Amino acid sequence: MTMTVSPESAARMACRASGLPDRSLTHLHQHATSVFLLPGEGMVVRVSPASQQQRLETAVSLTRWLVANAFPATEPVSVPQPVAYEPYVVTFWRHYPQPEHGAPPAGRLGALLRALHALPPPPLSLPQYQPLASLKDIVESSTFLEPDQRAWLTERREELLDAYGLLDFPLGHGHIHGDAYPGNTLWAQQDVRLGDWDEAAHGPREIDLANTFQGVRFGRSAEELDEFSHQYGYDVRQWPGLRVLCEIRDLHTLGSYIRRADRGDGAAAQQLSHRIETLRYGDDQAQWNAA
Repeated sequence: MTMTVSPESAARMACRASGLPDRSLTHLHQHATSVFLLPGEGMVVRVSPASQQQRLETAVSLTRWLVANAFPATEPVSVPQPVAYEPYVVTFWRHYPQPEHGAPPAGRLGALLRALHALPPPPLSLPQYQPLASLKDIVESSTFLEPDQRAWLTERREELLDAYGLLDFPLGHGHIHGDAYPGNTLWAQQDVRLGDWDEAAHGPREIDLANTFQGVRFGRSAEELDEFSHQYGYDVRQWPGLRVLCEIRDLHTLGSYIRRADRGDGAAAQQLSHRIETLRYGDDQAQWNAA
């Protein structure tokens, strides 16, 4: 009989293999990854699909280099990692308790990205940025999507990849976070750290800027976007390619919701259907929920 390994059991086995106590392990949240807390150790345990192992190895090595070079990245714990337990891979990170007064403002991310892009190239090989690379398989294998939704998403992905191939990038190419938006920043007392480095890559700098502007779907204000641009030192709204990158980001965000809907997550399925409907009707002002 085949035993199914749950994210929690994978987290516990990885803790024990790393010499960490798992008795106090508690669930924090789940989206693209399952995240647990070891409160006594001040650690966060992230459980990701095994397909992400190579990217997570890169993320751990990159963040260790960033922290050593005084960049405020979320810090990996000093244990051998990642730890694989099929069908998952587990990583360990320092925990940054968050205050009740809300997430860091968008302007703080602009300053972080300016500092990140100013660093010399890291001494490790980063994958080339490939927009919507994983969405093809996610869409094709989904058990939730209706045939017409699958067909539309497949066609829309190809349209956006064609448009992306025609873009010129005035900020040039280099190391990028790949998933930079204010939701991936954390307070570290009075400072702010940038986390979730799973999609770090070598690519156009504009990728790291566009995601914040796509955030108008979640209520981000013009004042926040102005401050983000001021802190970074460049207003990407002056560049005609921004719309393409925001539309790519719109489609990219569907991947984790498709996976969750496939697992029977009703809230994710409802939000996914809403997002697809607004995209199909070209409603670029529709508000989305980060559920």
